[in-house]
Amino acid sequence: MNRSRARGWRPGGFTLSIAAVALGGLVAGLYPMTAQWVSSYNQSLVVDDYHASIHSTDPSAAEQLRQARAYNDALSAGAVRIERNGSRPVSDGATAGSGFDYDSILAASPDGLMGRVRIPSIDVDLPIYHGTSDAVLARGAGHLEGSHFPIGGGGTRAVITAHRGLADARMFTDLDRVQTGDTFTLEVFDEVLTYRVIETTVIEPSEAETVRAVPGEDLVTLITCTPLGINTHRIVVTGERITPTPTRDIEAMAESPDVPGFPWWILWAVAGALGVGAYVVHQGFADARRTQARSARASGSGESRSAHPEN
Repeated sequence: MNRSRARGWRPGGFTLSIAAVALGGLVAGLYPMTAQWVSSYNQSLVVDDYHASIHSTDPSAAEQLRQARAYNDALSAGAVRIERNGSRPVSDGATAGSGFDYDSILAASPDGLMGRVRIPSIDVDLPIYHGTSDAVLARGAGHLEGSHFPIGGGGTRAVITAHRGLADARMFTDLDRVQTGDTFTLEVFDEVLTYRVIETTVIEPSEAETVRAVPGEDLVTLITCTPLGINTHRIVVTGERITPTPTRDIEAMAESPDVPGFPWWILWAVAGALGVGAYVVHQGFADARRTQARSARASGSGESRSAHPEN
């Protein structure tokens, strides 16, 4: 760009306002997918480190699995209530006797990391933590205390829950797309368990539901809220254990997550920013020409008045 052309570029206030509004719209439009990608990426880092961390736990992984089996055997009820107008399931389960510290069983890290849940049909790959507090569900999926630990076994039913419809994380947002016959896997302390979905239901806010263990059956139930942004109903997806565990799932254990994938939002951001920049550059020259034209007309009008003064 030569000097004379550079001097001919001067975007006006209206052009800059339009550019600012366009950039603001671009940022607002890209924020959800950007935040969700960053959240998924951070969760993938946690999952990536999970299998390395369980080999340095104290007590050992074998001891914690033994404690988890004892906890499950001692669970007196294991029934989970989904109450009317309740936003989260609650458990009636209680362990008989004493000596169990829920938070220290299957604890791969100080923040309560328990395992990993993968739902291939909806690209979910999340860490599982102890409990279902707000702090836990902001980081990943939560295991409902009072339900069985997700380590398999006849007559057990573990309950895993996660948020849905968050602006900054996908979590279980697409759980409504899971269909009967789909599979999901749990990885817990170097063990992988595969479950085939046998039932999906939506519970109305005016209804109550009790989810119980079934004698002889090995079940896991996934729960989240629906509809998006309203969260008055609950989606309940139940899977039954496949034994033996499919070879493909055993081979995939401890693999790095393929979620969130390539950040396509970066391309949209670059394209949008270049588009706004091109608009400002183009309009800057057009604004400068209009300004010069107005100045020339004003100058010509002044000279005309000077040449023909009033009598």
